[in-house]
Amino acid sequence: MHYRAVDATSEYVARLETGAEWRAEIETLAEEVEAEAAWFTALGAVQDAELWFYDQEECEYYPIAFDEPLEVASCVGNVSWLEDDRFAHTHAVLSDDEGTTYAGHLNEATVWAGEVHMRVFEEPLEREYDETTELDLWL
Repeated sequence: MHYRAVDATSEYVARLETGAEWRAEIETLAEEVEAEAAWFTALGAVQDAELWFYDQEECEYYPIAFDEPLEVASCVGNVSWLEDDRFAHTHAVLSDDEGTTYAGHLNEATVWAGEVHMRVFEEPLEREYDETTELDLWL
């Protein structure tokens, strides 16, 4: 296990713009507040979405696309550096009009309405390729 203490420097709340890309909005917030590392939670609704499922045997992501309005029942993630860019590692639980839920890594989604709480850490977090999982993980 790898761990370290983190100190928060600031916290922000933000409203995501309708029609914008969900994850890009979070990355933009991080850039505007100069967050090199952060933890966030969010909720709202999207017009469409693409979740990814990571197959642990094949070490490959598989997309699950939705072209319909969905509620964002829960969204959680973190911001860190990945190849010189801020990256919002985002997971979400989405629900349809019958209450059926879908969950996974949120690759992209079009915002209908979204609210985010971001807690910024003092020290940056960076991601690096991990040979065992074939994922980019925190150092």
